[in-house]
Amino acid sequence: MKLHGYFRSSAAYRVRIALNLKGLSAEHLSHHLRKGEQCAPSYLAINPQGLVPTLENDAGAILTQSLAIIEWLDEVYPEPPLLPKDPLRRAKVRAFALAIACDVHPVQNLKVLTRLRGLGLSEEQVTGWAAWANREGLAACETLIADEAGPFCFGATPTIADLCLVSQLANARRFGVDLAAFPRLLKAEAAAKNNKAFADAAPDRQPDAE
Repeated sequence: MKLHGYFRSSAAYRVRIALNLKGLSAEHLSHHLRKGEQCAPSYLAINPQGLVPTLENDAGAILTQSLAIIEWLDEVYPEPPLLPKDPLRRAKVRAFALAIACDVHPVQNLKVLTRLRGLGLSEEQVTGWAAWANREGLAACETLIADEAGPFCFGATPTIADLCLVSQLANARRFGVDLAAFPRLLKAEAAAKNNKAFADAAPDRQPDAE
């Protein structure tokens, strides 16, 4: 398999964790987002959105969108499972993951921040926007799992919720968000950081890390 990504991309970070948890190897191909390499015609030919990650499986099939990739991995390589078997629990895990992947991450990603700069906002205002998006979303996520025993988001083992959470907390820290207000999220992150699959997927452990 080949994983097209970028060390700092939280969406690619999610997929790296999933691959590690499944014990799968992939050739990592870096596309420097700040240099616009994701917009090169050769890359747009495989991912018309010009986003990372993109996964090419061993048969050459192309998969885009991190959660779609992760669910495909979970269906094709079912151990260890990243979604609960119980339908209600599955829905709760998916809701948490989607709250981050669809409602928090997109409004503070590079494309949006670049647009804000283009509209004349100062760098302080742009960073403030990103920090606000993280604080608001993480506050909701804290409530969503407040009654979950853990230590992970939804129990004793990691799910796609944890993959999304850990990568998003890395973003929040980059934008200067004080995470002390989210003790339940930090509890889940601490459990994840003790897991080698998560540790090896961290941005600073990637070959293209700056």
